[in-house]
Amino acid sequence: MYYSFNAGGSMRNFEGFTLDWYKEVFQDTRLLIIALNTLIIALLSAAISTILGVLGALAITYVKKRRTKNTLQTLNNVLIVSPDVIIGASFLILFTMIGIRLGFISVLLSHIAFSVPIVVIMVLPKLQEMSSSLIDAARDLGASNWNILSKVILPYITPGIFAGFFMALTYSLDDFAVTFFVTGNGFSTLSVEIYSRARQGISLEINALSTLIFLLTIVLVIGYYFINQRNARSTAMEVRKP
Repeated sequence: MYYSFNAGGSMRNFEGFTLDWYKEVFQDTRLLIIALNTLIIALLSAAISTILGVLGALAITYVKKRRTKNTLQTLNNVLIVSPDVIIGASFLILFTMIGIRLGFISVLLSHIAFSVPIVVIMVLPKLQEMSSSLIDAARDLGASNWNILSKVILPYITPGIFAGFFMALTYSLDDFAVTFFVTGNGFSTLSVEIYSRARQGISLEINALSTLIFLLTIVLVIGYYFINQRNARSTAMEVRKP
């Protein structure tokens, strides 16, 4: 970050303050398109994986057979404990076999696949700590299954849902190993682009770009913190109501 403001053009000596490297980032049309692609992939994969992750967590929590529950939890952990290189190579083989062209779709599907287990892990603790008496009370009051889900369960696990979404978003923005395998010609993400440019030689444009990504991450973390604080205040106010 320090050398991204260096007028000298190298990371040896700081020769003066400049914003030229940031201007180059915003004038680089190809880089801006790649940044937009990365953001779209991250938002889409995070949203879809959050929906799938919540459904998966519900299935794991409310399945009756213990063996089935343990099997689902084990399958959920496969992509988490597997090395990224193995995951990326596996997806590359899979997409090649079933005829999916490498590019936007292949990257999106891969990001959804490794994000879903993260969301499940974030949502499961909230479901497990929720008292079954809440659901029993809702049933006694005549609530349907949909009302129980939409007005009891989902509001209770909202902090876990937000945590899963932001974790999935962060993992997608940060991922390199899996994306490197499944991206194709004409499509790239920031992590792959930074790697490609770094191989060609050190450019302070990379420093400026990395600084912007870091600041974006800080903004996301602060946003997640304030959302948690707001949810905590709302919960406290509801508890205090007579």
